[in-house]
Amino acid sequence: MVRKVKYEAGNVYINETQHFANVPPVAWEFYIGGYQPAQKWLKDRKNRTLDFEDVAHYRRIIAALIETDRLMGEVDKIGVV
Repeated sequence: MVRKVKYEAGNVYINETQHFANVPPVAWEFYIGGYQPAQKWLKDRKNRTLDFEDVAHYRRIIAALIETDRLMGEVDKIGVV
């Protein structure tokens, strides 16, 4: 059950006892437009129990944000505008 979302030391807590581990700050803080998807997705599910598919989907969101940040760094290195 998503109760209170909190990020601490690489863990995203969704309640007092459950969390997603190994979430890098770059994924947690990543902005797309005016939103932080890693935060918004969970906050939109407050007071909802996450099922297996929800958990898997959130992990894919985190992976996509990490990869997007990596690719943006590669683009910056070669100076593509």
